[in-house]
Amino acid sequence: MAPLITNIFTADPSAHVFEGKLFIYPSHDRETDIKFNDDGDQYDMVDYHVFSTESLDPAAPVTDHGVVLRAEDVPWVSKQLWAPDAAYKDGRYYLYFPARDKQGVFRIGVAVGDRPEGPFTPDPEPIRDSYSIDPAVFVDDDGRAYMYFGGLWGGQLQCYQKGNGIFDPEWLGPREPSGEGVRALGPRVARLADDMRQFASEVKEISILAPETGEPIAADDHDRRFFEAAWMHKYDGKYYFSYSTGDTHYLVYAVGDSPYGPFTYAGRILEPVLGWTTHHSIVEFHGRWWLFHHDCELSGGVDHLRSVKVKEIFYDKDGKIVTEKPE
Repeated sequence: MAPLITNIFTADPSAHVFEGKLFIYPSHDRETDIKFNDDGDQYDMVDYHVFSTESLDPAAPVTDHGVVLRAEDVPWVSKQLWAPDAAYKDGRYYLYFPARDKQGVFRIGVAVGDRPEGPFTPDPEPIRDSYSIDPAVFVDDDGRAYMYFGGLWGGQLQCYQKGNGIFDPEWLGPREPSGEGVRALGPRVARLADDMRQFASEVKEISILAPETGEPIAADDHDRRFFEAAWMHKYDGKYYFSYSTGDTHYLVYAVGDSPYGPFTYAGRILEPVLGWTTHHSIVEFHGRWWLFHHDCELSGGVDHLRSVKVKEIFYDKDGKIVTEKPE
């Protein structure tokens, strides 16, 4: 499978259909001398590009709309513009992004534009009560919007176990809860205000349940527990929450009846790829469903130089995601 974008290195693709076109909002990998570590310091991104295409035919052109936001444009940011997302409401487009503030703590910011390809003007402060990484915004059929976020280890989600958005620096580093009887940390969700720039509800932890017990997935179940890369989409009235398992390198999903969950684990959608991280989005385009992800094949396995790819996915009669078209 060839990369979708080859003029620069891109990762963490968030795909959306706006104005009849497919727009991709990825992070922008760049060369760095920073050595690999489990905090992700080698992912030292400083800006965002937006891409669009009218077709996912392999011969169709993909347009690079250039740089739409830089770290230096955002007063509160110190470094690391990691995986972004975008949303549309009432004639305006919103770019959501995580970055470290001046104290080295990850927050989530928002920038606003009049076109899906940007440019975007950032708010001067991060979203109040936001933390960690990987924002994903889902707009439901009733117009309500929700932000899903969180990432372990370098994403700092494990630092918020005290609740109420309290940051505990004792948990910094590649750490997370473990041990017999300990449940995994869940991703976070908050409903967005009508202006799409602040939370309209308290941040809540999401429960991901094991289908065999109906109980939250265990912290030591690294094949199924949440690590990072939240994404939400809806199919046939059900809410599909998908995510990366991190150090076991799977993309998996869980299904629920509410945007707040709980969600019951339902299976894998992508096996490990070349490279440490796996981050994705799922979108319907021209009546077909597509999984966007990334790997390091174009860079020859250089972990921090990734490339966006896409593959078609399908649903069986029971609503289960499958990688081959059902008969």
